[in-house]
Amino acid sequence: MILVLTSDGDEHAERVVGTLAGADVTVFDPARFPVAATLEIGHPGDGSTVRTLGHGGRRVDLDELTAIWYRRPGNPVAHPSTVAREHVEEECRVMVESLWDGLGCLKVPASRPVIDRAGRKAYQLEVARRLGFELPATLITNDPERFLDFYVQHEGRVITKPVHGNQLEADGERFGRFAAPVTPADLGHADALRLCPVIVQAYVPKRVEVRVTVVGGELFAAEIHSQVSNHTRYDWRHYDPGATPILAHDLPDEVSRRCLELVERLGLCYGAIDLILTPDGRHVFLEINPNGQFLWIEDATGLPISAAIGELLKSGVKR
Repeated sequence: MILVLTSDGDEHAERVVGTLAGADVTVFDPARFPVAATLEIGHPGDGSTVRTLGHGGRRVDLDELTAIWYRRPGNPVAHPSTVAREHVEEECRVMVESLWDGLGCLKVPASRPVIDRAGRKAYQLEVARRLGFELPATLITNDPERFLDFYVQHEGRVITKPVHGNQLEADGERFGRFAAPVTPADLGHADALRLCPVIVQAYVPKRVEVRVTVVGGELFAAEIHSQVSNHTRYDWRHYDPGATPILAHDLPDEVSRRCLELVERLGLCYGAIDLILTPDGRHVFLEINPNGQFLWIEDATGLPISAAIGELLKSGVKR
């Protein structure tokens, strides 16, 4: 029995569920709890635990699960008429997360606390360094003077990116914050760093960018020809699907080994790793997303990532 935790309209989940013909699969979004679903954790006093999900007219025995895919679940949402709504939603969130964390089945990409830790960029960089990956020269700081020294040291060829989240809200508007080059005009605002740290990295010349998707013990690598457009020169996430070629990529054995070991060392069984292939043929590590998107790679290259995730879920075993 497989449980997929994700929000409505998740095309990635739909694609993978389509590969699970014959399997007992439940798709559930915790945002439906508590209004449209029930969850229960019971300790009868005989040393056992009983955990159940009531959803869509069905009662699911969660202790019978062989795998859970923690894909893109929403947070619980209280009924609009609920008094002390924030308190209720926090109570629901803690119960839900405690339930998922306590299950003993295979968790893809990992248990929730492990996903949270693996998603921290500073932690990833240290683990990758220990495994022998080449890293860009990097400084994570809130010291304006150290930032300016780094900028001068690398002759102004530096980029910045957020320490963790790339979505922010200010004055009622939402913004995306991605990797971006530091301009001379930015230096005038360096003192603002005292209020919030930032990741600063020396710019690494690119032949192509490489996305490596690891599923269990399988590895799928694709090269993103980001340098064909100024829109994607610094961050391929601005890519235009019609103008940015994406092709399968042949990774050297040593780099493949490090990618597989990185995912394992982080406690994951899935991960989307971003590398740079330099003009002189070096693979440089940037970061890993423990729950990164994959359909855009699969659709562009034909790499069977969805099928691999489906097989991992059906196996119930971390490979």
